[in-house]
Amino acid sequence: MKRVAVGYEHLCRIILMVFITHVAFVVHTCAGLVLAGFFPSVAATYATYRTWLLDVDDRSWSMRQTWITFHRAWKKELVAANVLGWPQFALWALIVWEYWLVQNNDFGVSGIAVSGLLLVVNVFYGLFVILSWAVHANFDEGPVWIVRTSLGMVIARPLCSMMIVLLLLITAWIYSMWPGLVVAFGLAVPIYVFMATVYSWGRLPGMDIHAVPRSRDHS
Repeated sequence: MKRVAVGYEHLCRIILMVFITHVAFVVHTCAGLVLAGFFPSVAATYATYRTWLLDVDDRSWSMRQTWITFHRAWKKELVAANVLGWPQFALWALIVWEYWLVQNNDFGVSGIAVSGLLLVVNVFYGLFVILSWAVHANFDEGPVWIVRTSLGMVIARPLCSMMIVLLLLITAWIYSMWPGLVVAFGLAVPIYVFMATVYSWGRLPGMDIHAVPRSRDHS
């Protein structure tokens, strides 16, 4: 019974941490007038979860600790996150637009083939974007190195990529069933899922569940 109570408390603390991260995401995005604040908020969310995941000795974070961790990461990412995020967004918008164009126009048999190819490209690029922010949060490297490493991870870590797609679909289904969760948690839940997946199966140096020392309480 004690283990159930401890597990329930741990789950509640995770939910609280994710919720505060979402609130911080919204506040800081608005503080950056959305355009300048959105991608730093994305990067800060990844960074906050990375710090939490690596804090194996004490993951019972207070609201203040979560907020401060996010705020410090956001200020640090004001330039770098926008340099990484806006080119990614522009390219993805082009790919999505091309897919929409093929889907909504009759190009015959060739259109079906192109549509299938563009779907694969969208999935691959989506995985690349998701992993690139995890890599960016874990390494202090330039955009070119991050892009190269992230592209390699999509291919070299197939289990991680597969789990990201599967858990993203599950999260999307849950959000569609209970839309109120989108308001309450926004992107904080999907990003938490991404970072937990990378931590478990991505095998990134410095952020690998198999390499991070376990505390005595968790061993």
